[in-house]
Amino acid sequence: MAEGTTIRMTMADGAEVAVYHVEPTGTRRGGLVLVQEIFGVTDHIRDLCDEYAQDGYEVLAPALFDREHPGFEADYSGEGFARAVELARELHPFDQSLSDVQTCIDALVSKGAVFVVGYCYGGSVAWFAATRLTDVTAASGYYGSLIPGAVDEEPKVPVILHFGRYDNGIPMEGVDKVVARDWPNATVHIYEAGHGFNSDRRKDYHEPSADLARERTLELFEANGG
Repeated sequence: MAEGTTIRMTMADGAEVAVYHVEPTGTRRGGLVLVQEIFGVTDHIRDLCDEYAQDGYEVLAPALFDREHPGFEADYSGEGFARAVELARELHPFDQSLSDVQTCIDALVSKGAVFVVGYCYGGSVAWFAATRLTDVTAASGYYGSLIPGAVDEEPKVPVILHFGRYDNGIPMEGVDKVVARDWPNATVHIYEAGHGFNSDRRKDYHEPSADLARERTLELFEANGG
């Protein structure tokens, strides 16, 4: 498997932020900004980056919470979980995450198409990347809890969304609102799974759903020049 390195990038506000970078294996298909869960750029996130690089994508994954907690990585329980929630909901401005993702997009766009994929917290970022950011070719967002509250923002580019039917944090009523908006550029997929079904480190991991969502994500990229 391709393996990346952690570099430092200067963001729009002048802050230097750690970014996990992986060069593509074989023919380059495009650039990809991969957006973390609330738990940081963990070994799971780095593994996902490495996997997408195997598929031909040059990947950047910014450590979004580096300003507030440099090097933050947490597991899914206890103090680490509590700190992750505090960072995501109280200490770190969401708009800062969008700005950092835009900086990563800008770093890749001269080489061709740039895609965004995000998980949990990053799933919401991926949605707003499709509605607000520039030079995004297409986006794929996994179980982003902020999306049901932002359904009035029309995606400017193709975006697919992945939700688990049994996600206790994102009730189906909210997902139904996204579906009902019926934006031409947005496709919603619902899986027989819970929150975090893509992560093999979590109790809700559901391999068939994870495999299908990844397949759909790659198909989206390929259909849009990746």
